[in-house]
Amino acid sequence: MLDIKMIRQNVDEVKEQLGNRGVKPEIIDEIVSKDRKRRDIIVQTETLKKQRNDVSQAIAQLKRNKENADTQIEEMKKVGDAIKAFDEELNGLDEEVTDMASRLPNMPNKTIPVGPDEDSNVELRKVGTPRTFDFEPKAHWEIGEKLDILDFERGAKVAGSRFLYYKGWGARLERALYNFMLDEHAADGYTEIIPPYVVNDESMYGTGQFPKFKADVFQIENEDLTLIPTAEVPLTNYYRDEVIPEEKLPVYFTALSPSFRSEAGSAGRDTRGLIRLHQFNKVEMVKFTKPEDSYAELEKMTNDAGSIMEKLGLPYHVITLSTGDMGFSAAMTHDLEVWLPAQNMYREISSCSNTETFQARRAHIQYRDDDGKLKFVHTLNGSGLAVGRTLAAVLENYQNEDGSVTVPEVLRPYMGGLDVIK
Repeated sequence: MLDIKMIRQNVDEVKEQLGNRGVKPEIIDEIVSKDRKRRDIIVQTETLKKQRNDVSQAIAQLKRNKENADTQIEEMKKVGDAIKAFDEELNGLDEEVTDMASRLPNMPNKTIPVGPDEDSNVELRKVGTPRTFDFEPKAHWEIGEKLDILDFERGAKVAGSRFLYYKGWGARLERALYNFMLDEHAADGYTEIIPPYVVNDESMYGTGQFPKFKADVFQIENEDLTLIPTAEVPLTNYYRDEVIPEEKLPVYFTALSPSFRSEAGSAGRDTRGLIRLHQFNKVEMVKFTKPEDSYAELEKMTNDAGSIMEKLGLPYHVITLSTGDMGFSAAMTHDLEVWLPAQNMYREISSCSNTETFQARRAHIQYRDDDGKLKFVHTLNGSGLAVGRTLAAVLENYQNEDGSVTVPEVLRPYMGGLDVIK
């Protein structure tokens, strides 16, 4: 979350920057007003506590002198009641300010494009050239169903819409993709993790999903547990409430996990295929860095995600998201979008974000600098990649006119040497 002291000292800038993310200035004014009242109460409380101490000493002296202290005792009782009332008011204001601040998105990096939605995103680069087909390319769900490697009908029967079965070579291809991704990230210095697939509310708060986005997840009834929407949550919270030794930084983690999302608000969008599911596999990358290194690490993370697609031979482009299209916790995000021939467009396959201190402040993740001072780390996260979407891209980009699919060369060792799925 944002530092309330920073908000207090930079009200106009915060209003402008968060205004670019859709936050109304009145909300900032209300937070600042409540914070000012909270600090005034603290001053009054401290004054009353000093008065209570002075009266207590006076009472003790009167008793030592065997003099009547009834007046002073009555005065101390009134002071104590006033302190109690102030403390109750202060606790209420603390909760209100914290709750309001926790719902504010991160401050955007000043270099990113300003705009209300995806139309304001800026393309950084294109990599690879989309294939020219001499036949009409089919959609990945049609290819998968005809090859009998994707079964959406039985997935819907057993679990509901937006679920599916991977079958035979489809399951093997999914497994080949995420094993290839994990091997590549391990070679790039990421430590592989198998994290919990359920997390508590404090962990969801730490990465910014709670309290604002509870409608987007699956929670376990009557339990302080949520199915993870991404491995970013358990990976980032690995160091929650800890001080990371400076010599360990930067720390790189990677993990394969299922991701569970309710897709609230997405009714009617991508109802077919692998693009928008309630359950999907994703290989995640997470970094903990010193502040001065985080943007160089963001570029490296983006390149790590892009390298996977380049080795798979998939055309893609990289865009920088605008203030209105960026995720809640991010200060800057590079999206990588892969080319899907049947849709004749690029679709998101990875988002790589620098959250700066936003998550570290919520999760209380720090390091001690050369001067011995505690500072918040910067946290970064990115998909490396969304596995189902990668499988969709492979099916569409490597399809053949007879309905078969050529296996990308780098995946063949993971597929037992198979070169074509027929």
